[in-house]
Amino acid sequence: MDSGLFTSGKPHGLAAALSAVLPGLGHLLRGQVRNAAAIFLISGALVGATWAISNTGGTGAAIFLFMLIGLPWWTFQSYGAYLPEPGSLRRTLTVVWNRGHDIRYLGALFLLTAFTDLYIILANPEYALTIFCTKPAGVWGVLAKAQSPTLHTLIGYGFMRHRRWSLLLYLLYAGFGFLNASVNYLCFGYGRIRTVFLFTLILFTAYILLRRQCFEARDTASRGL
Repeated sequence: MDSGLFTSGKPHGLAAALSAVLPGLGHLLRGQVRNAAAIFLISGALVGATWAISNTGGTGAAIFLFMLIGLPWWTFQSYGAYLPEPGSLRRTLTVVWNRGHDIRYLGALFLLTAFTDLYIILANPEYALTIFCTKPAGVWGVLAKAQSPTLHTLIGYGFMRHRRWSLLLYLLYAGFGFLNASVNYLCFGYGRIRTVFLFTLILFTAYILLRRQCFEARDTASRGL
């Protein structure tokens, strides 16, 4: 391991903040030259891929790629710079995996989704969700729209705390989402958004089931970093 500029054995918020601004900068500050170079190259490749997809598939596809790969990578390398003893990317991945920070990250995404859902609902009051080939109106329409930010908030909080009930709630929500999207698929035929949603939902749920051991009834905040 390279000897960094900081050797106190404590987390380094400054290094994390610098890496959040420019990937690899925090590692460079701490003397992790090779890691910083690798992070910078990988980040550059992701930016290039996002730009290429934006030109070919549109802004929506580029945003989807950034949310799926770019943002997790950005957060991952910044967290690596934050660790008391930053090491290789493999070591950072081991820490993230063992402490279930990937599930916490997904929880943060659910909270972000809840905020964007609420914004869309408030900014477009005429917007109606399609549920099993119909668009409920009136009180039922309001309830149908309200369930999305509400459930996303509950799941997001539970994921960040590694609560078992949030795993069950997510599985129920995912099952409903899969059935609803499948029925809408049969009613309205192929749609790029519906297809991407179904494919992503399956992969997302498979990953969460793979990591189901992270969910515990007790508070896991005491696990530290």
